[in-house]
Amino acid sequence: MPTNTLTINGEQVAVLQGESLLDACAKMGISLLTACHDNRLEAYGGCRTCLVDLDGAPRPVPACKTLTSAGMVVSTSGEQLETVRATIDEMLECIPAAALETWTDANRFIGYDPQQCIMCDRCVRYCDEIMQCNALEHVGQGVDAFIQPTQGDSFLDTSCELCGGCIGTCPTDALYSKQSLKVFNEQSDAVLSSTRTVCNYCGVGCVIDIESQGNNVIDIDAQTGVGPNDGHLCSKGRFAWQFINHPQRLTKPLVRNTESGELEETSWQNALSIAATKMLDIKQRHGADSLAFLASSRCTNEDVYALQKLARAIIGTNNVHSCAAT
Repeated sequence: MPTNTLTINGEQVAVLQGESLLDACAKMGISLLTACHDNRLEAYGGCRTCLVDLDGAPRPVPACKTLTSAGMVVSTSGEQLETVRATIDEMLECIPAAALETWTDANRFIGYDPQQCIMCDRCVRYCDEIMQCNALEHVGQGVDAFIQPTQGDSFLDTSCELCGGCIGTCPTDALYSKQSLKVFNEQSDAVLSSTRTVCNYCGVGCVIDIESQGNNVIDIDAQTGVGPNDGHLCSKGRFAWQFINHPQRLTKPLVRNTESGELEETSWQNALSIAATKMLDIKQRHGADSLAFLASSRCTNEDVYALQKLARAIIGTNNVHSCAAT
């Protein structure tokens, strides 16, 4: 693929044709502030926080929206740029008049704080370009602009899939998880931490970050550029984590008392022994193919491998399946 050689801050860099000045700066280790930019979305150039000086241009240009060409001479710092950036920061801090009105929504998952919104339209563009459900819209101009569910309805009345992608792309937390806000304890001294793992709701293997406060999960997020999901999550992957700390979650195996009919706690050794005895009894009376083994998509590859070995090598049946395969 053809390359372009340009000069940034006095140093030459070669980039692929079609890459932006923002990409070129990143290759040189130059970090430019961005607010409206998301690598998964089409370049927008709306916030103007990534402005750079380009020789021959009458004014600073947005690095995210400007494609590179051979011979460009670019500067990412300077007195004029700092003055312009300071003005832009002041403009982004201004709260649109329309945002002063209380904005609520009936759904339990996604909340919106208009006073934090900088009108970068990342949420609207994510909903349009990635999810293609157009559940959010930009209404009005200037100080009268604001974001709302399409046609002013609740998220529940639009085509919103409650994936939470708008939360993930929002740079200011104007869109936030209501569930996370509900369980986060501002008074707690517990350490906040993030643990990277794999979502176990299905077999896709989405990489997620579990945000926790002490032993309590408070949020689940995903980072762009990581894993097969690239920051995307479904509604279950992002929001269905309450079971982890739910008081009714089973932590010990249960076996039904043959006399009372009630489920009673027992040891893992006893529970596995009972299950093995009953399976072998069924095999003896009805044959191996009378048994079938179904693995959950929430099992690891190692667990599923062990299950199919149990089915094929010990029981003697090929009746093995996983919901991750459907």
